[in-house]
Amino acid sequence: MGGKVSTNVDSFRDPLTTPQVDRPCTFDPLYGFPKGRKVKEMKMTWEEMEKYKLPVGLRDYCAHLAVPFIDCQRKHRLFATHCCAGLRHDWVHCQFKEEIDRRKEYEREKRLLQRRARKEKLAREQAQA
Repeated sequence: MGGKVSTNVDSFRDPLTTPQVDRPCTFDPLYGFPKGRKVKEMKMTWEEMEKYKLPVGLRDYCAHLAVPFIDCQRKHRLFATHCCAGLRHDWVHCQFKEEIDRRKEYEREKRLLQRRARKEKLAREQAQA
C-alpha cells in the first residue's frame, strides 16, 4: 500500500526524474552492464497460455508455475489448500521474485533519470558561465 500514491506524489513534484510505470524503460537495458545481462525469457509461449485459457492477469513470467497450480486446484477441489501447497509456494515465490525485479528496474530507471537531469543541469550552468 502506498506505492502508487508515492509514485504519483513523486511524478507531481518532479516529473522529469520519475519513471512512468505504464511505459517501457527509456534507457538501454544493457547500459551499465559491461559484461552483459542475463536475458529474461518467458518459459511459456502466448499460444500455450491461450491453450490453457490462462486469465490475462496470470500471463507473466510465472505462468509456467500457475498452470500446474490451477490444474491441481481443479483436481483436488475441497482439499486444494493442503494438496497444492507446494505448487502454490513455488508460484508465489516466483511472483515475489518478479515483483522484486520490477522494483529494481523502477529504481534503476529513477537513478538514471536523476543522473541525466544532473548532467543536463551541469551543462546548462557551464554554458551560462
